[in-house]
Amino acid sequence: MTTWFITGASRGFGLEIARQALEQGHNVVATARDPRPLRGTLAGHGDRVLAVPLDVDDERQAKAAVDAAVERFGAIDVLVNNAGRGLLGAVEETSDAEARAVFDTNVFGLLTVTRAVLPVMRAQRSGRIVNLSSVGGFVGWAGWGLYCATKFSVEAVTEALRLELAPLGIQATSIEPGPFRTDFLDSSSLHRTERVIDDYEASSGGMRAWADDSNHAQDGDPVKAAAAIITVVAAERMPARVPLGKASVSDVENKLAEVARDIDAWREVALSTDFAPSAS
Repeated sequence: MTTWFITGASRGFGLEIARQALEQGHNVVATARDPRPLRGTLAGHGDRVLAVPLDVDDERQAKAAVDAAVERFGAIDVLVNNAGRGLLGAVEETSDAEARAVFDTNVFGLLTVTRAVLPVMRAQRSGRIVNLSSVGGFVGWAGWGLYCATKFSVEAVTEALRLELAPLGIQATSIEPGPFRTDFLDSSSLHRTERVIDDYEASSGGMRAWADDSNHAQDGDPVKAAAAIITVVAAERMPARVPLGKASVSDVENKLAEVARDIDAWREVALSTDFAPSAS
């Protein structure tokens, strides 16, 4: 039996991961800004579930939630940084306040919770960190520039954590979902820039139309995604990243092929920039 600490557990991936972890007999600390509905949603598992309030932007709440988890269960074995928000709009359309808001939750909130949990895992000399990134953390698209920027940041943080924590017996991985049938495209999760510039109608404007047309019709099944994430956590060695869904796998493969083509085409220029070897 392990103890899972899950942010953003009130809906979507977070809720489904919590459900399946409980069904498999694990303890779950389910956190949300308002945890009261979770006490009903996850009822029936007795003392193995602890629902606590957590706004990931609040450092004091993060510390209190971790203290409550350790007091109840004595350990935190798996941290799932799931809480996040979306932002749709061209880069130029995005105000400073809108950009900072999405970074506050997706990047700084993740860092706040991770800093709160890591002392527990370091003392244990064990633990697993699962950071919910996105295929948008590997591939950027028109209309999603600032959202993708936050997820690219999550990827970089996760890669560094893997190297820093490996000697301490702690592993970290990025999960890169493509479009899944959650409420991510609802207004409760996806924010849109207030400013709309007509010149971007063919690019970011097309993404706005896609979001409207695709909401709750995405190909990905969140139940299967949660099962896949739990499988990754159970692996002896977690991979650096796992794309989820056909669209994500295809996008990652296409990006890797594009990078390889660019390196081949520009290899001479790239290699020409080092200092020439000293004559001996």
